[in-house]
Order: sequence, then structure tokens, then C-alpha cells
Amino acid sequence: GVYRSLDGGATWALVLKGANETSGASDLSIDPSNPRILYAAFWDHQRTPWFVRSGGEGSGIWKSTDAGTTWTRLSQGLPARMGKIGVAVSPANPDRVFVIVEAEPNGGLYRSDDAGKSWRKMSGDRLIQTRSWYYMKVFADPANADVVWVLNAPVTKSIDGGATFNTVQAT
Repeated sequence: GVYRSLDGGATWALVLKGANETSGASDLSIDPSNPRILYAAFWDHQRTPWFVRSGGEGSGIWKSTDAGTTWTRLSQGLPARMGKIGVAVSPANPDRVFVIVEAEPNGGLYRSDDAGKSWRKMSGDRLIQTRSWYYMKVFADPANADVVWVLNAPVTKSIDGGATFNTVQAT
């Protein structure tokens, strides 16, 4: 789940719990212009010696505008059933939020330009979705709202708001 402390870390309180026993927080992004605005990605998954499942009712994106006291599930324009998710608020434009979503058949990069109210799929490129069990991380450029990085296998970068991606040499 997602926890917060109001006393500098001495005590912690659970503020957002997974929908079931197989889901939990996989990513968190804080709006740098207003730290009371949080976006949490949850991943519903299960791995046993004989079974691997990624996705279910517990996967999703949640938003808080009051530092985690209350949360709203975001869904308009996102796949109904998702697996692992990464989330990033753009420091250059906090109304722009990116999510990289594992989903069949609608996985890929989604973008919101209205602070999470609605989403549209920007790219379904398989390159940015590979090895989703291990990766699925997205980072927004701090100075340019059209630049977004997806860390996967390999590292990719978009300079057109997430529509197209190029591989970046990682050294």
C-alpha cells in the first residue's frame, strides 16, 4: 500500500490499500508544483512456482489531491484490465501525466493533459513494453513536457509527447 507520516517518519499510516491480497503499490509520482497531489500505480500480480499472473482488479491508477487522505481511481480512457503500471507527472506541465501500462491488447504509453481526468493512448510500441514484470518505469523530463523516457529493456526516449520512441544508448 501507500503510507505517509505526519511526524517526520516516527510513525506511519496506511493511506491507500490494495484492492485485494495480490495487489500493492508499484509506483508513486508527486506533482512537484503541489506536493499534496499524488498519483499511485497499483499492480495486481501473483507468482508461484507453477503460475505467473500479471493484471487484475487491483491494478490501476489512483490520485490524491489532499496529501493522501482521500484517493480517487482514474480510469477514463485507460484499459479496463491492466497489469504493471509506471506513472510520472511532468514537472514542466503538472497537468500532463504519463503512464506506461502492461495490458493485452491495449498496453503502451498513455498520457493525460488534464491532470488524470482523461487519458489517451500515445504509443502501443512493443519496444516500450518488453519485460514488463521487471521494468515498466516512465520519467517525464523536468524542463520539456514533450520529452518522456521509458526505462525498460532497452531505454527509450520520446521527444514528441510519447507518440514515437527511439532507443537510447545506456552506458
